[in-house]
Amino acid sequence: MIIDSDLPDGDGVEFCRWLSQSRQTLILVLSAKIGEKDVVNGLKAGADDYIKKPFGMQEFLARVESLLRRFRVNNAPLILDFGDLKIDLVQRRVEFRGEFIDLTPQEFSLLYVLTQAQGTALSRTELLRRAWPEAIENQRTIDTHVLSLRKKIEIDPRQPNLIQTVRNVGYRFNLELLQQNKLSSPEAYQHPKHYHSHNNHNNGHLSPSTLNQERIMAR
Repeated sequence: MIIDSDLPDGDGVEFCRWLSQSRQTLILVLSAKIGEKDVVNGLKAGADDYIKKPFGMQEFLARVESLLRRFRVNNAPLILDFGDLKIDLVQRRVEFRGEFIDLTPQEFSLLYVLTQAQGTALSRTELLRRAWPEAIENQRTIDTHVLSLRKKIEIDPRQPNLIQTVRNVGYRFNLELLQQNKLSSPEAYQHPKHYHSHNNHNNGHLSPSTLNQERIMAR
């Protein structure tokens, strides 16, 4: 949505404020008011960007493209689909093999963080930081929640294939098993091979879209 702050029949900044509160849309304000206070007021009213008049068409198009890129990054999927496993970030529900699984808030957050690591092993410290950033808990609390999660989503919790222990590191989520649709195959019942710390090749860093999703989870 492109708004001129100098509307003939009203205040464009006030319209911007109303628009940002009533619907989810990108707002670009065009204005002849070029003072710092005017720019700040426009951005605080909900504008995603503020262009001072006069401006060139190249600048205008560049700013529009920038907003569209931001929208694509921020418009992260609200339901994560991993085949047999589906995670609804809005309803905070998990569906596994066609059935909804009753998870505690802590288990839900932990499962989300594990799946977003894209198969990378995460330490207990990192899991604690990402799953419950404001909590002050012992690292071994992770073990308790992992055990509980395994009882709810593993075919055989005693021989876990989805949430795997990585020796001297922590835990990883076996997305390959879901993506290859092998949960129902005989191989899924076999004890997984151990993964070692050299698999932690990207140091647990996540993509921008994933970081944005974590902001959703932190609500």
